[in-house]
Amino acid sequence: MKTIGKLAIGGLLAVSTAVFAAELTGAGATFPYPIYSAWAFMYEKATGIKVNYQSIGSGGGIRQIENRTVDFGASDAPLTPQELNQKKLLQFPTVIGGVVPVYNLPEVQGKQLNFDGKALCDIYMGKIKKWNDPYLQQLNPGVNLPDRDITVVRRSDGSGTTWIWTNYLSKVCPDWEKQVGFGTSVNWPVGVGGKGNEGVANYVKRFRGAIGYVEYIYAKQNNMPAGKVKNKEGNFVAPSVESFQAAAANAKWDKKQHFYYVLTDQPGKDSYPIAGATFILLAKDKPESSKKAVQFFDWAFKNGDQEVIRLNYIPLPQNVKNLIREYWKENGLM
Repeated sequence: MKTIGKLAIGGLLAVSTAVFAAELTGAGATFPYPIYSAWAFMYEKATGIKVNYQSIGSGGGIRQIENRTVDFGASDAPLTPQELNQKKLLQFPTVIGGVVPVYNLPEVQGKQLNFDGKALCDIYMGKIKKWNDPYLQQLNPGVNLPDRDITVVRRSDGSGTTWIWTNYLSKVCPDWEKQVGFGTSVNWPVGVGGKGNEGVANYVKRFRGAIGYVEYIYAKQNNMPAGKVKNKEGNFVAPSVESFQAAAANAKWDKKQHFYYVLTDQPGKDSYPIAGATFILLAKDKPESSKKAVQFFDWAFKNGDQEVIRLNYIPLPQNVKNLIREYWKENGLM
């Protein structure tokens, strides 16, 4: 009993220490978790200030900042200016990336499959059920697609990655727009749910014949094949830092609109069509907490771009960072 008591007290002390040591707390999107973790590690080494970021999905991040239980929330689904004003929140982007279709198909190992909006829409609506469906075969001439069932994998939690994915499907597929729509959570016609980008990646790796969608870095980290997607100009474009940059080149960030901007289905021959930024949410009525978060992200903007590139995200252009700093100053956070 004494041993159990000591262990229990030790556990409580460990939890207490962790809580008090975390001088800055955030929660939300799994999309930017790798880069926020890297920035937090660097920031603590440079300043001694700990950053505790919980990767719980964009929906959870929005709820936590709404409830004022964290210093900052994180979401890949930007809130509209009206929503931000109603919730007394501020918003700014941090990095840019892409959401990619990943698959587990041993029969085509080493070959990068082609998809378009119709194919992805029909798969996720349950209309295309087999990998050797004639439409998929038409998109992939010269590839011997197997007679294998498709296992559809999607997110089970509220997710900004889902928001980007379903926003794209709503733009390119009228049936999806009418019947499903887009959001951090939707009523999926088919599929098995995984929690977080990690959960979707793990499900796809586990089931032969599976297809899912994850942020690009999770495909890279898990060594998973990610398909090319046909863009607005009719080109099949592979996901890459360069193709995400091409999509972001058209972004028109406006601080008056709290940087609300959607990067899916952008024009440009080299643009990857399922790109997106990830955003930070701050409480206007908690200026001290928000100032601490601004200090962290300002430091990251100045010192963290090499990590952004190493982890296959896209850094914000310098003019956008300067615009964000103006936004912080105008709202009394710098």
